[in-house]
Amino acid sequence: MHPMLNIAVRAARNAGQVIVKGFANPDNLETRQKGQNDFVTNVDLDAESAVINTIRKSYPEHTIIGEECGELTGSNPDYQWIIDPLDGTTNFMKGIPHFAVSIALRVKGRTEQAVVYDPIRDELFTASRGSGAQLNGYRIRTGKAKDLTNTVLATGFPFKQKHQTDAYLAMFKGMFLQCADIRRAGAASLDLVYVAAGRVDGYWELGLKPWDTAAGSLIAREAGAIVTDFVGGHNFDRSGNVVCANPKVLKSMLSTIREHLPESLAN
Repeated sequence: MHPMLNIAVRAARNAGQVIVKGFANPDNLETRQKGQNDFVTNVDLDAESAVINTIRKSYPEHTIIGEECGELTGSNPDYQWIIDPLDGTTNFMKGIPHFAVSIALRVKGRTEQAVVYDPIRDELFTASRGSGAQLNGYRIRTGKAKDLTNTVLATGFPFKQKHQTDAYLAMFKGMFLQCADIRRAGAASLDLVYVAAGRVDGYWELGLKPWDTAAGSLIAREAGAIVTDFVGGHNFDRSGNVVCANPKVLKSMLSTIREHLPESLAN
């Protein structure tokens, strides 16, 4: 395992311990609203501290960008850790056991290492660029579907961009009429790695942030998936609109999205 991936795994597991302890003690949960339909808990913050402290212990000069901490600059800006200490906060708050720690390392703008850790199931998804993707040490690959027929897709509702509801629901209908079924589980990082593991055949969502997708997108790509924005480009980090699937399923998904894509989502 690459030394920096090893540190990412250690950080994810340390955060996972904080999260599992918090999940087992819901009476100690403190919650505040930081935006429309957007919440943060004391466990998010404690898990983030666990990640930051673990990384800084080994790499104090690196920059860390996180959902809660913002950007913590270091003396070597070529190395950026993109972290979401608790992806799926709403699930966590409601007692739904589906959430993850997401950690990615970018070197000179290119994602090199990635970890997505589900502490409830003790499932550790990892990838180093060019070396494939693994789940608990075993190689994973995307599914082999050739189009949307009989596929199971994953998605996320645009709860932070409800003004896009009509466009999103049109896409949803277009997908649903072609596939077998659709899941909406509530953690983008896990949706991406579930594509990587072949548990779902494709995934799309709009309005995401880099920390939602940085780790999961590398893991998916290393497992044989393609990750794009809604027009098939590589701009999903900026647009927040992501599609992920094997090449053949992705082609069908993009074709369906394109039929219902308003100009506001085409950039």
